[in-house]
Amino acid sequence: MIQTTHADGSARTVQRSDDRERSLVLQHVPCCVCGRVNNVPVGVGEDFEYRTSPDTFLAVRCESCQLVYLDPRPVDAELARIYPDSYHAFAFTQEGFGLVHRVRGRLEARRMLGVLGALAPDACVLDVGCGDGFHLDLLRTYGPKGWRLEGVEVDRRAIDAARQRGFVVHEGAIEALGLPEASFDAAILIQTIEHVGSPPEVLTAIRHALKPGGRLMVVTDNTDSLDFRIFRKRHWGGYHFPRHWNLFNRSSLARLGGACGFEIERIETIVSPVNWTYSVRNALVDHGAPRWLVRQFSLSAVPALGFFTLFDAVHTLFGRGALLRATLRKPS
Repeated sequence: MIQTTHADGSARTVQRSDDRERSLVLQHVPCCVCGRVNNVPVGVGEDFEYRTSPDTFLAVRCESCQLVYLDPRPVDAELARIYPDSYHAFAFTQEGFGLVHRVRGRLEARRMLGVLGALAPDACVLDVGCGDGFHLDLLRTYGPKGWRLEGVEVDRRAIDAARQRGFVVHEGAIEALGLPEASFDAAILIQTIEHVGSPPEVLTAIRHALKPGGRLMVVTDNTDSLDFRIFRKRHWGGYHFPRHWNLFNRSSLARLGGACGFEIERIETIVSPVNWTYSVRNALVDHGAPRWLVRQFSLSAVPALGFFTLFDAVHTLFGRGALLRATLRKPS
């Protein structure tokens, strides 16, 4: 027997043989940037990718600061369920993804080193939300050999995978770890800030751990992109229902960074085919398309990823790429 709480505050007890058939326990939350409850609905959808629950989810936009966020969203006790063992970030490997893994690896290494490359040969770099150690591995392979690389992660499955690669990983939420003050030269937060419950607490904790003048690179989905405008009502891949809790545009991300004590060096958009690919995939799944067709729009589908990379590159020229990349600096 399971007690479930619904968005309207009502509760009921149900019995299910398959945990995926029960509704998630959800909670209402205010905007994480301005703290207000002043929002309008922008999209409604389901967990099209992993089908971890039968729920329908609501994305809203704060009318005060333009943040798009999930409300209501799952409580923390549901995290293990909404991130199943098959979740891609737990095992993004060369064996599983082949050419896509190689191309993405080289691209992301170049992007990270474009921001971090000026660091000293013995610099300390922290990856917050390091997953299975994919980005740390890229920095170890392509960056200076003297860099000390560490990660922060909350999921035990991902931590085990990253430690098997030989990395030091701090287990837990960074805001609760109490890392030594001014102990890192730089930090990266790649496709992580959208997953956390309190981005202000995360950024504040990172600023505490950075040395004066240290940089933080944030990469996250862009709600001021063409793919969002086209698919926002239901199928946008960036919603990643119910795993993406806070979604930004330039304005809301800059406001958050400034409120957490960072100087905003630069916020730009960069190319990504993933949200385009998954938006099409979600629409196909929602309309009952055959599996062979759905498989043509996945993280291992080279033709779709290649096409949408070129397509999004055009929009990036006009500052409307699918991803935001912010370079934030702790004041000296």
